[in-house]
Amino acid sequence: MREGSAPNFCPPVEEGMLISLQDERGESVDLEFLGLVLHGGRRYGFFFPVSDDAPALSSGEVVCLEVTELDDDEQPAAFELVDDAAIAEEVYADFQRATRDFYDFE
Repeated sequence: MREGSAPNFCPPVEEGMLISLQDERGESVDLEFLGLVLHGGRRYGFFFPVSDDAPALSSGEVVCLEVTELDDDEQPAAFELVDDAAIAEEVYADFQRATRDFYDFE
């Protein structure tokens, strides 16, 4: 298991951890969970869309989703796309700093 490299970062419990979410059209999308960042009192999850061409543990576009609901165990239960570009950039910069030892950013 990876250890968090910043106090505001929560890494995945295991590498290649997949979750399925429904997009705005109701279609299921598989995402590899890369970690969670706490920023400004809110939680933001980072994910890699998984497909046949881009399996888990590969690389590509990173998606940032804000946690909008927690379950009874205080775990993320619902997410939404981050609409504010400035917030998305700030949070992504936090994610890059916290995961610089895990991922290569180009």
